[in-house]
Amino acid sequence: MSSKRQARISEEIKKVVSKLITKELKDPGISSLTSITEVEVTGDLRYAKIYISVLGNDKDRDSTIKALERASGFIRKEIGNRIKLRYTPEPVFYSDNSIENGIYISKLIDKVQKEREEDDE
Repeated sequence: MSSKRQARISEEIKKVVSKLITKELKDPGISSLTSITEVEVTGDLRYAKIYISVLGNDKDRDSTIKALERASGFIRKEIGNRIKLRYTPEPVFYSDNSIENGIYISKLIDKVQKEREEDDE
């Protein structure tokens, strides 16, 4: 299977699941600060690895992942309804800390710049 097709399908799944999380899933365990960072579809289109980033503490992240796992059947059904494929991929959710790591690094850079400015004065 071509990697271009996998990339297109991954992007479509990302759009569908993002819309589901923000507008259609009403589970209180899902944090409002949840975003999808990446979707990887396996070559046989049986599984979709969905990387979720939750801004907040570890408790929010864990409850969001668990709530999404509980709703995985509904999410799979909606992916199948909105994207016409022979096989609907099974969504598998993983936690992704890249956004939080980026914020942390940005704060460190700002701190170093402030210290340099204070030293120059």
